[in-house]
Amino acid sequence: MGKVVHVAVGVVRRKDGKILIARRPEHLHMGGRWEFPGGKVEAGETVQQALTRELREEVAIEVTGLSPLTKIRHTYAEKTVLLDTWWVTEFRGEAKGLEGQQTTWVEVVDLNSYQFPDANQGIIQAIREAENCC
Repeated sequence: MGKVVHVAVGVVRRKDGKILIARRPEHLHMGGRWEFPGGKVEAGETVQQALTRELREEVAIEVTGLSPLTKIRHTYAEKTVLLDTWWVTEFRGEAKGLEGQQTTWVEVVDLNSYQFPDANQGIIQAIREAENCC
Protein backbone atom coordinates (compact mmCIF):
# COMPACT_ATOMS: atom_id res chain seq x y z
CA MET A 1 0.00 0.00 0.00
CA GLY A 2 1.22 3.50 -0.76
CA LYS A 3 1.68 6.50 1.45
CA VAL A 4 -1.03 7.42 3.93
CA VAL A 5 -2.37 10.97 3.58
CA HIS A 6 -2.70 12.49 7.08
CA VAL A 7 -5.68 14.84 7.13
CA ALA A 8 -6.74 17.15 9.97
CA VAL A 9 -10.55 17.32 10.09
CA GLY A 10 -12.65 19.76 12.09
CA VAL A 11 -16.16 19.11 13.33
CA VAL A 12 -17.09 22.74 13.92
CA ARG A 13 -19.99 23.01 16.32
CA ARG A 14 -21.89 26.22 17.06
CA LYS A 15 -23.49 26.97 20.42
CA ASP A 16 -26.87 25.90 18.97
CA GLY A 17 -25.42 22.42 18.27
CA LYS A 18 -25.37 22.75 14.47
CA ILE A 19 -22.30 21.45 12.63
CA LEU A 20 -20.51 23.06 9.68
CA ILE A 21 -20.18 21.09 6.45
CA ALA A 22 -18.79 22.14 3.08
CA ARG A 23 -19.23 20.80 -0.46
CA ARG A 24 -16.03 19.56 -2.09
CA PRO A 25 -15.16 21.29 -5.38
CA GLU A 26 -16.11 19.12 -8.38
CA HIS A 27 -12.52 18.76 -9.67
CA LEU A 28 -11.24 17.17 -6.42
CA HIS A 29 -11.32 13.51 -5.32
CA MET A 30 -14.92 12.83 -4.22
CA GLY A 31 -15.93 16.20 -5.73
CA GLY A 32 -19.50 17.35 -5.14
CA ARG A 33 -19.83 15.44 -1.87
CA TRP A 34 -20.10 17.12 1.51
CA GLU A 35 -17.32 17.01 4.07
CA PHE A 36 -16.17 18.36 7.38
CA PRO A 37 -13.59 21.09 6.68
CA GLY A 38 -9.87 20.48 7.07
CA GLY A 39 -6.87 19.46 5.04
CA LYS A 40 -3.49 17.79 4.85
CA VAL A 41 -1.08 17.99 7.74
CA GLU A 42 2.14 19.50 6.36
CA ALA A 43 5.65 18.44 7.41
CA GLY A 44 6.59 20.02 10.74
CA GLU A 45 2.99 20.82 11.74
CA THR A 46 1.02 19.32 14.58
CA VAL A 47 -2.51 18.20 13.75
CA GLN A 48 -3.85 21.13 15.77
CA GLN A 49 -1.68 23.62 13.86
CA ALA A 50 -2.74 22.12 10.52
CA LEU A 51 -6.42 22.22 11.45
CA THR A 52 -6.21 25.81 12.65
CA ARG A 53 -4.45 26.84 9.41
CA GLU A 54 -6.83 24.93 7.14
CA LEU A 55 -9.97 26.32 8.80
CA ARG A 56 -8.59 29.86 8.53
CA GLU A 57 -7.77 29.33 4.83
CA GLU A 58 -10.92 27.38 3.88
CA VAL A 59 -13.78 28.77 5.96
CA ALA A 60 -12.48 32.02 7.52
CA ILE A 61 -12.71 31.04 11.18
CA GLU A 62 -10.05 31.34 13.86
CA VAL A 63 -9.97 28.22 16.05
CA THR A 64 -9.62 28.91 19.77
CA GLY A 65 -10.64 25.54 21.24
CA LEU A 66 -10.15 21.92 20.12
CA SER A 67 -10.72 18.48 21.60
CA PRO A 68 -10.10 15.06 19.97
CA LEU A 69 -13.06 13.19 18.47
CA THR A 70 -11.78 10.18 16.48
CA LYS A 71 -9.15 8.87 14.05
CA ILE A 72 -10.30 6.97 10.99
CA ARG A 73 -8.12 5.18 8.47
CA HIS A 74 -9.84 4.52 5.15
CA THR A 75 -8.47 3.00 1.98
CA TYR A 76 -9.84 4.13 -1.36
CA ALA A 77 -8.70 2.52 -4.64
CA GLU A 78 -6.29 5.42 -5.26
CA LYS A 79 -5.07 6.31 -1.74
CA THR A 80 -5.32 5.73 1.99
CA VAL A 81 -6.33 8.58 4.28
CA LEU A 82 -5.97 8.99 8.02
CA LEU A 83 -8.70 11.38 9.15
CA ASP A 84 -7.49 12.87 12.44
CA THR A 85 -10.78 14.39 13.56
CA TRP A 86 -11.26 17.05 16.23
CA TRP A 87 -14.20 18.89 17.72
CA VAL A 88 -13.80 22.62 17.18
CA THR A 89 -15.34 23.75 20.43
CA GLU A 90 -14.51 27.45 20.25
CA PHE A 91 -13.87 29.75 17.31
CA ARG A 92 -14.07 33.36 16.19
CA GLY A 93 -15.51 34.64 12.93
CA GLU A 94 -18.40 33.77 10.65
CA ALA A 95 -17.78 30.64 8.57
CA LYS A 96 -17.91 31.05 4.79
CA GLY A 97 -16.34 29.18 1.88
CA LEU A 98 -13.18 31.10 0.94
CA GLU A 99 -12.38 28.71 -1.93
CA GLY A 100 -15.76 29.09 -3.62
CA GLN A 101 -17.23 26.05 -1.88
CA GLN A 102 -20.77 25.98 -0.55
CA THR A 103 -21.04 25.73 3.25
CA THR A 104 -24.02 25.10 5.51
CA TRP A 105 -24.83 24.45 9.17
CA VAL A 106 -26.78 21.25 9.85
CA GLU A 107 -28.31 19.41 12.78
CA VAL A 108 -26.60 16.14 13.74
CA VAL A 109 -29.84 14.28 12.98
CA ASP A 110 -29.75 15.65 9.39
CA LEU A 111 -26.20 14.54 8.48
CA ASN A 112 -27.61 11.45 6.72
CA SER A 113 -29.40 13.74 4.25
CA TYR A 114 -26.05 14.73 2.70
CA GLN A 115 -23.72 12.59 0.61
CA PHE A 116 -20.26 12.36 2.22
CA PRO A 117 -17.12 10.53 1.05
CA ASP A 118 -17.09 6.95 2.34
CA ALA A 119 -14.30 7.71 4.83
CA ASN A 120 -16.53 10.25 6.58
CA GLN A 121 -19.12 7.67 7.69
CA GLY A 122 -16.96 6.82 10.71
CA ILE A 123 -16.83 10.50 11.66
CA ILE A 124 -20.61 10.79 11.46
CA GLN A 125 -20.91 7.69 13.66
CA ALA A 126 -18.48 9.17 16.22
CA ILE A 127 -20.48 12.43 16.28
CA ARG A 128 -23.73 10.53 16.86
CA GLU A 129 -22.19 8.48 19.66
CA ALA A 130 -20.69 11.58 21.33
CA GLU A 131 -24.03 13.37 21.10
CA ASN A 132 -26.08 10.28 22.09
CA CYS A 133 -28.05 10.96 18.97
CA CYS A 134 -29.80 9.22 16.10
